[in-house]
Amino acid sequence: MPRRHMHVTDAAEAPLRAALRELRGKLDIPDHFPPTAQAEADSAARAPRIPMACGNVATEHTLADATDIPLFTIDPPDSLDLDQAMFLSRRASGGFRVHYAIADVASFVTPGGALDAEAHQRAVTLYFPDERVPLHPQALGEGAASLLPDQDRPAVLWELDLDADGALTGTSVRRALVRSRAKLDYAGVQRIIDDRTAEEPLALLRDIGTLREEREVARGAISLNVPEQEIVEKDGCYTLEYRAPLPADGWNAQISLLTGMAAADLMLASGTGILRTLPTAPDGSVARLRLTARALGVDWPHHTSYAALIRGLDPGRATHAAFLQECTALLRGAGYTVFDGAPPSAAEAQHAAVAAPYAHATAPLRRLVDRYTSELCLAASAGTDPPEWVHTALPALPQEMEAGTRRANQVERACVDLVEAALMRDRVGEIFEALVVDIQEKNPAQGIVHLYEPAVIGRIESAPDGPALPLGHRIQVRLAEADPGHDPVRFTPA
Repeated sequence: MPRRHMHVTDAAEAPLRAALRELRGKLDIPDHFPPTAQAEADSAARAPRIPMACGNVATEHTLADATDIPLFTIDPPDSLDLDQAMFLSRRASGGFRVHYAIADVASFVTPGGALDAEAHQRAVTLYFPDERVPLHPQALGEGAASLLPDQDRPAVLWELDLDADGALTGTSVRRALVRSRAKLDYAGVQRIIDDRTAEEPLALLRDIGTLREEREVARGAISLNVPEQEIVEKDGCYTLEYRAPLPADGWNAQISLLTGMAAADLMLASGTGILRTLPTAPDGSVARLRLTARALGVDWPHHTSYAALIRGLDPGRATHAAFLQECTALLRGAGYTVFDGAPPSAAEAQHAAVAAPYAHATAPLRRLVDRYTSELCLAASAGTDPPEWVHTALPALPQEMEAGTRRANQVERACVDLVEAALMRDRVGEIFEALVVDIQEKNPAQGIVHLYEPAVIGRIESAPDGPALPLGHRIQVRLAEADPGHDPVRFTPA
């Protein structure tokens, strides 16, 4: 998923959308699926085939019926690729039960087929400010495989039991036929939870989410509530502004994190799996962030840990939003660790930001690896061996996901450059207040600045023989270049 969320509103100018279409062409981003893959998707949408634990297939009527569980989804209002649906309840013995249904993509994709090959080639959904380039054809990703409301769907159904403090006490995973009852959005969820009109299954999202956040604090984990950058019309022109995430975003994310951690535990216990791992950030990276915090006026006492600092930030404040954007640098180095026969060591299995073993498990419509995590966890929960097609694909998955992530990062950088240049092109020569958030080690006269207003991040270059840029300090900069589609925004010291 993108580190810098950027969205084009309906008010955004048509030339910007045209430039984004041109960018997709330059980056050789596919605009359709191969005919054979599309044909397979269309056929599977009409008649999904449910994999069995042994790797064979059976017809859909063999699925356990869980349509009596009144699941609901929480997503952006315009989303149709609905990976997850949940139902939250209290247990009679105390604590909570989380039913979490995940789209069963393996029921629609035949291993070794043309659609499977295309998914391995794409690896992830690509996000542009105006649209997305999906991992799966629309007939599946926004249709037959999506957990849309009032539709019976095959799903991988997790049952997660928590005690009264939010600690995981039991996990089971099975295939089931499910039916979501409602498609909710974050703003609506936040509103009815705040005004106390939410029914208990939804009201419990705050209770469980808050308990899980408290456990996250106790682990020393890090949750980056990075705000979304939105292109908005203001005083007759366009600008970038931040949209801070709502508490409901975080509570919903905790259910996904809980499932990812449970998935990692299941796979580690079984001896076969694929984890999402992240090494601890080097001290030098944290030291540089301290300079950025000082420049932004973010109070970071020396006795306060990085994790504790992040939890106290307000993404609704411009300076805190800018700092959170810079904090994503500490997430670099994430990868995937495959094991088959013996689990990795505790250090090798760790995800530093989660502060626990963790797996990508909850977004199979948008991320290839999650389909395999589902199969591995189904097998582990049943005490059986994973299907042979899963064993066969495991060794190559880290490299495939890395290639897909690199492509997604390239798209993200190019989109940010294009959008910022489009919005700033008529302001070349103007002077702005900015913060120096990074400098090149080999050439400290070049670096990165973050404007106070608008929410733009760009390169800055002094003269070749000029002084080093003052990392972590506020300076005035002049916009020297902004040519959408050709040159990203570039500043010089004013």
